[in-house]
Amino acid sequence: MATSRRDFLRAAALVGASAVAAPAVPASADPGGAAPGGPGADTTFTPADKLGFGTARSASPVWFTLEGGRLAEVYHPDLSTPASRETQIVVTDGQSFVERVSDVEHRTELPDEEVPAYRQTARGTGWTLTTRYVTDPDRDTVLVDVEFRSRRPLRVYVLYDPALGGDGTTDHAFPQAGALVAANGSSAGALMAGGGFSESTVGYAGVNDGWTELVAGGGRLAHHYATAGPGNVVQLGRLRLDGLTRTRELIALGFGADADHAVRAARASLARGFGPTASAYASGWRHYLAGLPGPPADADRRVYLTSVVVLAASEDKRNPGAFIASPSMPWAFGFDRAVAPRYGSYHLVWPRDLYQIATGLLAAGDRAAAERALDYLLRVQQSDGHWPQNTTVDGTPFWTSVQLDETAAPMLLAWLLDRDDPATVDSLARGGDFLLSDTGDGHASPYTEQERWEEQSGYSPSTIASVIAGLVCLADLMHRAGRDPSRFLAAADRWRAAVDGWTVTGNGPYSPRPYFLRLTKDGNPNAGTAYHLGNNNPGTTDQRAVVDAGFLELVRLGVRQAQDPVVLNSLAVVDARISTLTPSGRHWHRYSGDGYGEQADGRPWNVNRPDVVRTYGRLWPIFAGERGEYELLAGNRDAARGRLRDIAACAGETGLLPEQVWDTNPPYPAVRPGTPTASATPLAWTHAQYLRLAWSVARGRPVEYPDVVATRYLTG
Repeated sequence: MATSRRDFLRAAALVGASAVAAPAVPASADPGGAAPGGPGADTTFTPADKLGFGTARSASPVWFTLEGGRLAEVYHPDLSTPASRETQIVVTDGQSFVERVSDVEHRTELPDEEVPAYRQTARGTGWTLTTRYVTDPDRDTVLVDVEFRSRRPLRVYVLYDPALGGDGTTDHAFPQAGALVAANGSSAGALMAGGGFSESTVGYAGVNDGWTELVAGGGRLAHHYATAGPGNVVQLGRLRLDGLTRTRELIALGFGADADHAVRAARASLARGFGPTASAYASGWRHYLAGLPGPPADADRRVYLTSVVVLAASEDKRNPGAFIASPSMPWAFGFDRAVAPRYGSYHLVWPRDLYQIATGLLAAGDRAAAERALDYLLRVQQSDGHWPQNTTVDGTPFWTSVQLDETAAPMLLAWLLDRDDPATVDSLARGGDFLLSDTGDGHASPYTEQERWEEQSGYSPSTIASVIAGLVCLADLMHRAGRDPSRFLAAADRWRAAVDGWTVTGNGPYSPRPYFLRLTKDGNPNAGTAYHLGNNNPGTTDQRAVVDAGFLELVRLGVRQAQDPVVLNSLAVVDARISTLTPSGRHWHRYSGDGYGEQADGRPWNVNRPDVVRTYGRLWPIFAGERGEYELLAGNRDAARGRLRDIAACAGETGLLPEQVWDTNPPYPAVRPGTPTASATPLAWTHAQYLRLAWSVARGRPVEYPDVVATRYLTG
């Protein structure tokens, strides 16, 4: 959205108006006109290891994240769309130092585990900063309460980097009605301060943005540009704080479809004030949690309640049932367009993750959320009957590979919810027909184009377990609806009888006895067929040398007995080959040779780059949960309790659970095994697994166990 010099002068004329009605943005001298040097550097998002994730328990479609001592990505108008990259405080004495909060000592805390309202503290050169964050339940606004104290008068700025539309490379920036506004023609953000700004500037990222200008000027701004764009614009406003005579300020970051709506949202939230807004924000979450059972006895209260809140917050406000995988963009997914031409694969809806989230919330007592998740899945089913690999929250398919376990997931969820109404059964039956007829890469089902790690095709024990169980659950729902399910039961029976022949090797390198493989490319597990693992692994690997714990799905979904000899031997193999004992308990890698994780020096995962030689997939806390559910079926409740503690031990300082934790590969010993990496945090799947295992331990058996499958295959 363009703005004229006349618009800027009209906005600047508001200097002296009441702070809340129209905080001043005067620029200290000459308004400065348009910033040169566009479009600026490409957008890069903040690291994925978030320490805060919050939103109101209302329809207000704005979410915030915290990372590195600052306000990181804010999402608006939906959870698939970042609207800003960062908003943080910069402090300078105007001559000897310029410090961002992200560059100094800082800490993030969650004072109340029932409410995702966070407090951050930071300490720099002679100054301390405390910031508190909530969103306005009645408006599209993030409110930041700022308390700044110093030993001598200092200059305090707020640095705002918009990224509207999830991209941020086509934004326009301009002042309006006392706010620093960014807009892109379809959405807008407005930064306002209760006391206004005593000076401001806008520029292009990496060229002449406010941070770059302050550093170059030794803490002083040489330019005060009024407008910029289109491009990657960054805005800077000086707060009327000095740390001595003025120590408190309220900042609002409002959003809307256009500049007018964004400014009105920010101004109204400022007028309401932080205290009343925070009280309403907290009341919404307390009311929600009061309608659910409290944590079971063996659960860590902080991690349990944080998990419930994270999952509930992960649902899009405008698309009920659309729960995203994570409000983060890990590693190269947040900065390398060769890997991610469109940033944001983790803030999509994946049927697999959605099944995990729905069953976690169902276990925690929120049946309505699980119902909405299933309804969403039914809405996004594709015309040929399969479910897409993932979608944006509005249901638009994003990646398009076929994963058979994701088509089985709605059947499993529908069975847990007893959804045998005609419309649901019709949709699931179309999915069942797809499972029977799919010919991925020219191979008949249950060969899958991609298994659950989305990197390989083949015959996968975890995928086959899902489709067997899904078809049996579908058959039960069809039987209740008075329909003939015989074709689905016949296929499930055939595949159960054939799974060992496709995926169990008798001559592999890890044991003289049979064990399950991660997958086979050809359905011949005794052949030395080689394939490329990807993720910076050199060369190819014999399929008999690649194991994972996916075979446990056969037990956890009622297809095989826990004491099956091949299962027991496979457990011994994976424990020896892909597990690591850490101070947070024993945890597992996804599979042998996994490279989906940081580089040896701790730098981010990337792929297909000459400067990236080797990457290491780290340990995933979800596997402690899967093992715990298996141990309950094996009759070892105490062991399952231990797994629950192990997952909780992986939480960060605010209770958020990560995708991965460090192992003993490089850069160990510079990192502590069992602590979060810079992987996706919070990962909804990890939080869902924790909730499910907590209630499974309490009840003595897995809460998602499909008895109808076990009755068919394990009894009689």
